[in-house]
Amino acid sequence: MTDRGRREVTAGRSWPLGVTVDGDGVNVAVWAPEATEVTLCLFAEDTAEVRVRLPYRDGDVRHAHVSRVAVGTRYGLRADGPHSPGEGLRFNPHKLLVDPYARLLDSPVRWDPLMSGCEVGPGDLVRDRRDSAPVVPKGVVVGPPRGPDPTLNRPHHALADLVVYETHLKGISAVHPGVPEELRGTYAGMAHPVVIDHLRTLGVNAVELLPVQAFLDDRHLVEKGLRNYWGYQPIAWFAPEPRFARRAEDADAELRALVHTLHEAGIEVIVDVVCNHNGEGDEHGPTLSLRGLHNRGYFRLNDDGRHYVNDTGTGNTLAVDRPMVLRLVLDSLRHWVEHYGADGFRFDLAAAVGRTAGGFDPTGPFFQAVRQDPVLAGVKLIAEPWDLGPGGYQLGHFSHPWSEWNDRFRDGVRRAWRGDPLGQVGLASALLGSAGLFDHSHRGATASINFVTAHDGFTLADVVSYAGKHNEANLEDNRDGHDDNHTDNLGVEGPSDDERIRSRRARRVRGMLTTLLVSQGVPMLLAGDELGNSQNGNNNAYAQDNPIGWIDWSSPDADLAAFVRRVIAVRRRLPVLRQRSFLHGNVRADGHQDVIWRRADGEVPTAEDWHDPEFRLIAAQLRGAAGDPDGEAIGDVVLVVLNVGDDAEVRLPEAPSWHLEVDSARPAAAGPVRDPYPVLAQSVVVMSVDSDRHPDSDRHPGSR
Repeated sequence: MTDRGRREVTAGRSWPLGVTVDGDGVNVAVWAPEATEVTLCLFAEDTAEVRVRLPYRDGDVRHAHVSRVAVGTRYGLRADGPHSPGEGLRFNPHKLLVDPYARLLDSPVRWDPLMSGCEVGPGDLVRDRRDSAPVVPKGVVVGPPRGPDPTLNRPHHALADLVVYETHLKGISAVHPGVPEELRGTYAGMAHPVVIDHLRTLGVNAVELLPVQAFLDDRHLVEKGLRNYWGYQPIAWFAPEPRFARRAEDADAELRALVHTLHEAGIEVIVDVVCNHNGEGDEHGPTLSLRGLHNRGYFRLNDDGRHYVNDTGTGNTLAVDRPMVLRLVLDSLRHWVEHYGADGFRFDLAAAVGRTAGGFDPTGPFFQAVRQDPVLAGVKLIAEPWDLGPGGYQLGHFSHPWSEWNDRFRDGVRRAWRGDPLGQVGLASALLGSAGLFDHSHRGATASINFVTAHDGFTLADVVSYAGKHNEANLEDNRDGHDDNHTDNLGVEGPSDDERIRSRRARRVRGMLTTLLVSQGVPMLLAGDELGNSQNGNNNAYAQDNPIGWIDWSSPDADLAAFVRRVIAVRRRLPVLRQRSFLHGNVRADGHQDVIWRRADGEVPTAEDWHDPEFRLIAAQLRGAAGDPDGEAIGDVVLVVLNVGDDAEVRLPEAPSWHLEVDSARPAAAGPVRDPYPVLAQSVVVMSVDSDRHPDSDRHPGSR
């Protein structure tokens, strides 16, 4: 069979899915079981669209080998079949579709009215017969990868040793004065030496990138003149986002070079992936890819077929428990590990990915498939453990080897520092890795990803500067974003010239960051918090692809950055602060308890103390975990004092000598200390004793 361009069309194979270079042409395979016809559409700058029907079928997969299609050729798909929205059938051959397996797109995806698959007609939605090809980005046939291989220089850090830095790829360099203007906001911009040097000297050893898979600027943003900044509207799970490249055709090579550069600096790369929905939205959304190929297969539909189950709050939910949808997700994840060198993934709304027809199932198909996959079994897996569907809050319900974003840590730390009673907010539990949530099913303290700020919410500078959100720039009348943020402006809403207020804010920021960095579990910093970066009180900057959302490097808080570097270095030097096993006060082989809680007077707190609303200072005396070989081998003793109240004299546990590691109220202080130690208000103090040198220190719990 031949088309009008005299391309030979032969059977080819039904695998791999997508468009793959094969000999003198490409092999094409598309899952579209209910389509009556699937067509490969080829585009060149100087010719009209060339359509090649895929006449072969292997079960539910349409396929063919098409000759004379070279690397660099731009392409899309069209699918014809029944149009019956009431039954979930949404075929429309007038709409060009992005190949779900496309490895590269020639331009960003931005909503246009021509993308609409249906329009409201008499009785139901009717086909929109306008051709969408002029506005839909095309896939690009790719050849062998270029540049250094980021899979060959992985740092291979232990999870317990990670300090994660969550950042937006564009935002980190968009206005960085040390990055050449032509590179700012690109993959190459983040790979620039000044950015890499900042990350390396700060001491972080993993970056968590907000979505870099090709995503959509959705309709409501385009109509308001805004952009999808965060990227949580995926269209092509294999393709790097083209807007982050200097040229769209270089996106693949630039991203691989970025990951390789980060690896060379000892920094792992965790990719934030959105496998719970796609950017096609609800029944009125565009027909761009999955909807036009197999709407009833890719998505969960309500009983009427026309409407989508919306457990994600974005209009649709992927049916990841179905074999071919699961295959798409797993194939894409393996691609990011094996091609781009990803060291792990953070799964957006992971409860939705783990749903079956009966609801969330921690032993469901997705989790089983990931656990047994030889490629994915070795990467770090982090869940955002909730969605918006029934029973969607699943914090603590994932199983080994998953870690989870711990929003209770965030809320507890924020509440404690603004003055809520310690016993009510669970700060002691948070300091030890939230065992009440995660200590089950052979999970460790590294199951808790601790954070006080993330992309979704206030920056830390804004946590101490705003009592309420200020999202007016999102053009939603400040209705969007969370209302209950546990923040405190310390007397003035927004920026202040009052030195007393500024000093109190700075001390609280240091205290909260220290709390994060000395807690058991895996700490995650929000990019820019170490610089005092603000979003002017916007706690939902998803549409702010502008200075509101970007990191401001014009006047960084150098003192704060130096302090964060110091605390991270202390965490790295003291293994007591980053253990895999939970501490429960059990007795070690050397006769010491692995944790002892103390009051300011050195005594062990009583139950009444924990319930006292005026109980604002607590100290944890920490050793290696009892019963754990690595923990038992740790000889150091560390005292962490958290004081969210007023100045206090703290009696130190008996020891030959205590060494001050960190005092967040005295950022430059260090060295030997005397008993008692004056702990200032709103501060965290960390001291250490080398028990290998002083084997008799504090052998009796409760002694002074």
